[in-house]
Amino acid sequence: MKANLKKMGISLREIRYALATHYHIDHAGLAEELKREGVPLLVIDVQVDAIPIMKTWTKPDDHYVDITAEGNVVISCEQSRQILSQIGIAGEIVHTPGHTDHCVSLLLDDGSAFTGDLPPEAYAFDNPVALATWRLLREKGVIRVYPAHGPIRSVEETPDEQLPE
Repeated sequence: MKANLKKMGISLREIRYALATHYHIDHAGLAEELKREGVPLLVIDVQVDAIPIMKTWTKPDDHYVDITAEGNVVISCEQSRQILSQIGIAGEIVHTPGHTDHCVSLLLDDGSAFTGDLPPEAYAFDNPVALATWRLLREKGVIRVYPAHGPIRSVEETPDEQLPE
């Protein structure tokens, strides 16, 4: 992680908070290590119970370090806009279930959304929770999605246009 940050010219001191879209190892596996480097972990209240469960999904080769409660900043989605504005981010954190019940997304006021593993709408046809989340994202003015895995895409695209060729 440190080597990648260095390649990008980013100092760890520039990172004001860490936020996991959900508590699976590929999204939150370095959280405790970041905390040990002085980066507070921003935890949304709907995520608190998921943190200890994450360990059950790890393997010894994952070299996972348990996430402790110490140093976590627990807030609600409703409080997120105020916290984000204090660090110069215009946006909010929204509960976006669909991949897990504790998923959250970062929505910026410019219409960008960082959605973690929320399934693309085209693949959510049998997932009413994910479809409801996509409706919410549209209602909140999201126009561009930055998923954790996959290309950046426009929300204006119909679900059929999101299918790979």
